[in-house]
Amino acid sequence: MMPRSAALQVKRAGRRAVRIWIPVLPALLALSPIVLLVVLGAVVACLVYRIDVVRALGAGRRVFFASPGTRFDIEYGGTAVLVAIR
Repeated sequence: MMPRSAALQVKRAGRRAVRIWIPVLPALLALSPIVLLVVLGAVVACLVYRIDVVRALGAGRRVFFASPGTRFDIEYGGTAVLVAIR
């Protein structure tokens, strides 16, 4: 199942937390020129390093579709960042 949304939350010491919800499909559509360049770069890299392009892109697709439920928690000093993919 494709991820539907991503939540980004930033907490700073002594300040209110900021939470941003990002819908994945509209973000992908808006960034589609950049996504296309990244895919073309990945294809070129696969050809340079003699990796099967179809298998590499298939693996990337499987990782993307398996990402719902993933959480990243990063803390540095007085700042904490949480990214949750749903």
